[in-house]
This record gives sequence, C-alpha cells and structure tokens, in this order.
Amino acid sequence: MSRRPRTAREKFGEEIRTRRGVTGLTQAELARHLVCSPTLISHYEAGRRLPTPDDAQRIDQALGTDDFFTRWLKELTSTWANYFAAMSELERQATQIKQFALSLVPGMLQTPEYARAVFKGYRSHCPAEELDRSVAIRTGRAQILEDPSQPVVWTLLDEGVLRRLVGGPQVMAEQLHKIADMAEAGRLRFHVLPHSAGAHALAQSELTLLSFEHTAPVAYVEGFITGNLMKNPALVAQCRTAYDLALSEALPREKSLDFVRAVAKGYAHAAQ
Repeated sequence: MSRRPRTAREKFGEEIRTRRGVTGLTQAELARHLVCSPTLISHYEAGRRLPTPDDAQRIDQALGTDDFFTRWLKELTSTWANYFAAMSELERQATQIKQFALSLVPGMLQTPEYARAVFKGYRSHCPAEELDRSVAIRTGRAQILEDPSQPVVWTLLDEGVLRRLVGGPQVMAEQLHKIADMAEAGRLRFHVLPHSAGAHALAQSELTLLSFEHTAPVAYVEGFITGNLMKNPALVAQCRTAYDLALSEALPREKSLDFVRAVAKGYAHAAQ
C-alpha cells in the first residue's frame, strides 16, 4: 500500500509523540503540564493542529527538550492561511500537479498585478504593506516552476477564467500571455475548457491533484476562505476521474493556445 505524504505539521506531531514516549509521559500527563485536555495533545501529535507558542514552551519544559519545539514552531508558522498551509507544503513535494480553475488563474501562475487585483477584490481595506506582502507570497509559489522538468504541471482553465476582467484589460493581456508563453515553452501542459462544453464534471469546483514519487496522491478542493485536503484513496480517485472527464471536454493544446492568445489580443487592443 502506498504511503501518503507527510506534511511538516505531521512530522512535528510525530516528534512530540516520540519525545513524549522517551520520557514515559502519557498524553494525559503531558496535558496536565500544558493545562489542556488529552484530546488536544492527540491533535498536536497527529498534526491536525499546531500548539500555540506558549504551549510549545510548556512542551519543551515537560519533555526536557530545551527550546526545540519552540524554535521549530516558529519555522512552521506559515505565511499562508491556515486552510492552505498543508497544501503549500505538499505542493513543493509533488512530482506532478494537475489543477483546474473555474473563475481565477491559479495562484502559482498569477502575475503580480493580477494577484494584486484579486486581493483587492475581497480585501479592499487592506493596508498597502500587507497587500504587497500577500502579493509577494502568492507569486512566490511560482518558484516551484523554476526547475525546467519537475514538477510536471497540467493546467485546465474554464473559459470563464479568461473572460473574467481582473485588474483591467492590460493586466489580463499580460496574464494570459504569460500562461501562453509558459505553455509554448513546454513548462505547462495547458488546455481551455470552453463554454460550449456546457455542464462538465468540474463545473462546481476548483480542484488540484498532487502526485508524488513514493507516496499516495492527494486532492485539494478550495472555496471561499476554506480548503479541503483529501487523502482518502476513494475520494482522491473520484477527483482524478472528474478531472479526466473534464479534460476530455477541453480544447486540444494548439487550439487552447490559439484561444488564449486571441483573448489576450482582444484585451491588449482594449487597453490601447
């Protein structure tokens, strides 16, 4: 049976369990040191939750680990929203990424100005410094594409992604040309799912599928300030089937490139 990939949070929790075992403490005894419930300790050890900085200090005190867990926690404190943190870790481990976008360009492909417009759309009162930081973090995801061959990235975009005017015509023209350039360079396997396809297998959801060299694949479905990372083999298989069905309705590679270039040309003309 394939092992599933472990996130950094799960490794953190496993280390707590290991160090606790060395000391001979039970979960209940460690919980008393932290003034919390044994259930919370169980969540920490399973990687479902990270301890607070205060709890990390108490864990170090109880287990005699100096400031080991306190320092590790600082490294683990993610720059991502909690619901995306585990996904961001696995994304960097993947050998293949298949993503489907229904309304917006996937984060790792966004230009800075496109990302800025997206953030402004739902964080209109965000301070400029915080907005700049969010844009830098979002566009920083593109670092995983710097290797010319790994991970293999498939991107399937609903036509609505191309038609949605985000940031104005010039921003859209630059964004779509970037995607087309990457596809033509061979770094991206790109297809457009046209409106003419009608209802399709992914018409109600964004989806990302991650595959790994030595561990089982996972699926990630994202909504408004929520995300669901699925590791159950049956659910992942359903997601993979849905992706394949949607892909079968998409335009071939060359027609997809012609399509996105034509839409980008229209935006560039409108920006003049």
